[in-house]
Amino acid sequence: MNTKHLRYVLKENPITAVAFSVFSLFVLMAIFGPLIAPFDPLDSNAGPALSPPTWHNPFGTDSFGRDILSRVIVATRLDFGIALAAVLLSFVIGSAFGCAAGFWGGWFDRISSRLADTIMAFPLFVLAMGVVAALGNTVGNVIYATALINLPFYLRVARAESNVRREAGFVEAARLAGNHDLRILAVHIFPNILPPMMVQVSLNMGWAILNAAGLSFIGLGVRPPMPEWGIMVAEGASYIISGEWWVALFPGAVLMLAVFCFNLLGDGLRDLIDPRRRT
Repeated sequence: MNTKHLRYVLKENPITAVAFSVFSLFVLMAIFGPLIAPFDPLDSNAGPALSPPTWHNPFGTDSFGRDILSRVIVATRLDFGIALAAVLLSFVIGSAFGCAAGFWGGWFDRISSRLADTIMAFPLFVLAMGVVAALGNTVGNVIYATALINLPFYLRVARAESNVRREAGFVEAARLAGNHDLRILAVHIFPNILPPMMVQVSLNMGWAILNAAGLSFIGLGVRPPMPEWGIMVAEGASYIISGEWWVALFPGAVLMLAVFCFNLLGDGLRDLIDPRRRT
């Protein structure tokens, strides 16, 4: 991927450019969040409790007097970290098993396909709840549960794409040149199935963030007082009726923006990675 092609894709699709800009902002917040946050996210003296948005506290304060803007910024690192770790784990395992199943077929294909079907037979969020409830509500277990429910998507996509390409001309040429099956899978087939996989990665990042926030919202994810978007929405939900709308609104809006951003990134990533779109 060269810079000329990148500029062309962003110019031809303004929505992709906006999505990449928002994504870059979230990345900066995740990396430099504690440095750019105006207050300590755990400081209960940032302002009066349940203070509405002001110049001093642009997002207002919560019931403990903590600055909501600072907590939203710092929470980006945790939510993005959980989502990224879960998606990478499910991507590596799912793509490896899916490529092997689609390329070789046979009993390995049947077992991996039944495994994916078994996982998807359950409501995925309910399955994640069960895993976290059984193992304990720690950050590591939230990552494992989120990776588990995302695993079938990569396995199915990789299996379908490698199954289509296993008898393609370039694969037969590589086999005639003396390449063994593992090298063909790693060097010839896997790079050609990356475009649809990258779209799936982008979508799953949004789902993973929403899943982690949902688990925290119902008390099965990250524990207070650690700043996390789902916890902040849960803490603010009880104050909406009494008029303190800002406690839940701003964390919820940032969460919605993050999920929306990753959903929009899918098409842009496909255009950037797919070699057939570089003509």
